[in-house]
Amino acid sequence: MNAIELARAIPKAELHIHIEGSLEPELIFSLAQRNGVALPYPSVQALREAYAFTDLQSFLDIYYAGASVLLHEADFFDMAWAYFQRAHADRVRHAELFFDPQTHTARGVPVGTVIAGLRRACERARAELGISSELILCFLRHLSEEAAFATLEDALPYREHFIGVGLDSSEVGHPPSKFSRVFARCRELGLRIVAHAGEEGPPAYIWEALKDLKVERIDHGVRCLEDPALVAELARRRVPLTVCPLSNLKLCVVNDLRDHPMKRLLDAGLCATVNSDDPAYFGGYLNANFEQTVQALGLSGDDVIALARNSIEASFVSEARRAELLAELAAVAAA
Repeated sequence: MNAIELARAIPKAELHIHIEGSLEPELIFSLAQRNGVALPYPSVQALREAYAFTDLQSFLDIYYAGASVLLHEADFFDMAWAYFQRAHADRVRHAELFFDPQTHTARGVPVGTVIAGLRRACERARAELGISSELILCFLRHLSEEAAFATLEDALPYREHFIGVGLDSSEVGHPPSKFSRVFARCRELGLRIVAHAGEEGPPAYIWEALKDLKVERIDHGVRCLEDPALVAELARRRVPLTVCPLSNLKLCVVNDLRDHPMKRLLDAGLCATVNSDDPAYFGGYLNANFEQTVQALGLSGDDVIALARNSIEASFVSEARRAELLAELAAVAAA
């Protein structure tokens, strides 16, 4: 197999997927009709044409408009189940889904409704598709830390259904240190800790995520290459980076995929992984990210296997599940 064929065939984990960002325009319109929600776009085509983002904020404006159709448990189930079916086709064997409760509670949707729908899809994915999965609750960083604390308290009755917390939304002007107290509380509760940093924000935000939030993974992190001391620290500690190549292209973090830093991250000894971020908006699910990155950067089969291995090793699975997935990967790689 060549590197692209190998990328399609290998088992892999997806660690940076915003489940609301998997909401395809067709499903947005279907749910809008089901729930009587008026959309600011007359058609699926008009909505797709609006996906000409210039930066993170221009994307978020449309992202939140799309999420407005999610009102009931069945809506969250339908959205997540659609993602799992696509993930299964891409040989995703484990997925850790980010969800944004504040996007929904602000519209009067209880956090329990959100979690129940997503959890039901996770259970079906395990039973019917053999995909293991976890939920990671994300705080919106453009809101206050007090709002994050309130969201955490709202979610605690459902603590058994999510494994960790993250930090997403508008990065610039909202450093990780803004949320140091709520993340300290999350660590006390035994939650796994991740955060977006170093996408549009500077390397200093990655340092803050490491030192102030004590994250286990950095989501994005591509700007770490601007700081050699930071690269050395990330490599020494083997802190995973959940990199999203097509997202970086769509949001103008890079202007051409041939300029993407993925190969430089690998060559620097970093635990980089490939992920789809918000695939309905950014032009591709996991295999599309792999395929286009392999082609643009000339990645080798060894690079592809390293990226898949990194995703499994960086996941929050049990050691037994990790061993199972690594064995599957080794079998495909050896074929």
